[in-house]
Amino acid sequence: MTDPSRLIAFHALRAVAERDAYVNLVLPDMLAEHHLEGRDAAFATELVHGTVRRQGTYDAIIGHVASKGLASIDPPVLDALRLGTHQLLSTRVPAHAAVSTTVDIVRREIGHKPVHFANALLRKIGQKDLEGWLEIVTDGLEGDEARAVRTSHPLWIVAALRKALGGHAAQIDKLLAADNAPPRVTLVARPGLCSPEDLPGVTGKLSPYARILQDGGDPGAIPQVRDGRAGVQDEGSQLVAIALAEARLEGQDDRWLDLCAGPGGKAALLGALAAQRGAQLVANEILEHRATLVRQGVRQLDNVEVTTADGRSGPWAEASFDRVLVDAPCTGLGALRRRPESRWRRTEADLDKLVPLQRALLGRAFELVRPGGVVVYATCSPHVRETTEIVDGVLAGRPDVQVESTHQWWPHVDATDAMFCAVLRRDG
Repeated sequence: MTDPSRLIAFHALRAVAERDAYVNLVLPDMLAEHHLEGRDAAFATELVHGTVRRQGTYDAIIGHVASKGLASIDPPVLDALRLGTHQLLSTRVPAHAAVSTTVDIVRREIGHKPVHFANALLRKIGQKDLEGWLEIVTDGLEGDEARAVRTSHPLWIVAALRKALGGHAAQIDKLLAADNAPPRVTLVARPGLCSPEDLPGVTGKLSPYARILQDGGDPGAIPQVRDGRAGVQDEGSQLVAIALAEARLEGQDDRWLDLCAGPGGKAALLGALAAQRGAQLVANEILEHRATLVRQGVRQLDNVEVTTADGRSGPWAEASFDRVLVDAPCTGLGALRRRPESRWRRTEADLDKLVPLQRALLGRAFELVRPGGVVVYATCSPHVRETTEIVDGVLAGRPDVQVESTHQWWPHVDATDAMFCAVLRRDG
C-alpha cells in the first residue's frame, strides 16, 4: 500500500506543476481531504516544501544522472524523482525506503513503463550524499552560477539579491541559506481585539504585536485566529503597517487608505490601529476574490470599508486621506522561504510589467494624500528595481515629497521576509 503522506506530497507537486497551484493553499486542503494529521501531515508538508524549495539543485543532479538529460523525463516522472531525491539527500529517510516508496508511486500513479528507469536512477543518486553531488554538479562553475545550483535559486534571482545587498558575498550566502530554511509561523494580535499574551508562542523580535509559534501546529485552530481577533502575519509585514500608523502627523488624522489591500493582513492590523484613534480605513483591492479575503480579515472591525477598484483610478477625491499605504504588487522575492514555488515561476521579464504599475500606484498615492500627510511604499521584494529605484523615480517629479526613512528587513538578519518600506511625506 502506498504511503499516504508521500502520495499526497506527489499530488501536491503535480498540482504546483500542472495548475500553477500554491503549496500553502493546495496542501492543507489535500491533508484535510485525506484526514491526515499530526506526524503524517507534518511529514507530507516537509516533503512538499522541501522538494519544491530544493528543486533546482535536485534537477541538476537528476539531469546529470539521466543519460538523456532532464528534458527527456516526462513531468510526472520528474516530480516523483524530485520527491525521491529529496528523501535520499535531505531527510533521514533510509535510502531503501526512499527508493521503494517512490518507485511504488511511479507504478501506481504513472504506470509500469518508467518504473525501471526511476528505480535505477534513484539507486544511483543514493550512492552519494548531497555534498558529494554538489561537488559534481558545480564542477567548473564559479560565483553566482555555483551559488544558484548549490542553493537552488534561479541565477537571475541570485544576482538581483546580491545587488540589493550591495554585492557582499558573505551576506548573499547567508540570505540564500535563510531562503531555504522553513520559517516559523508568526501570529499578530490585533490591538483592541486581542493581546499578544493571549496567544501561544513566544514574544516576537521586532513587532510588539507578534507571537512566534515554536512547535508548528495549525494556527487556524487558535480561537483568536479563527474569529479574526488575531491572524497569521510575518513580522516584516506587521512592521510596514506599524510604520504607517506611527509616522508623525500634524492636524487631522481620521481617514486612512490601504490602496492594494489584498489579501488583508496589513489592512486588518491598520484597521485595528486606526480604530484605537477613532480613524476610518478604506481597504481597497482590485480583484474581487482578494477583496473577499480582506473582508474576512477585517470582519471584527466596524471602522474599515472594503472597496474594489483599480488603485490607479479609484473613486476617491484628491488630498482626501491622511495616511496611505501602497503595498505594491511585486515579484515576491522577499518571501521565497515562505512561498517555495514562486522562485520557479517568476522571471526577470515580470519586472517590465510590475515596475510601471508600482510607479503608477505610488504616484496616485501622492495625489490622494493631503498636504502634510504620509505615504508608505512597501514591497515584499528587495529587488532594487522595485524598491529604491521606484521611490527615486517617482520623487524625481515630486519636489513636494520628502523621504523620511527607508528600511529593508532581511530573513538572515531579522528573521522576517525581505520587506522594503519607505516612509514619505507630502509637504504641508
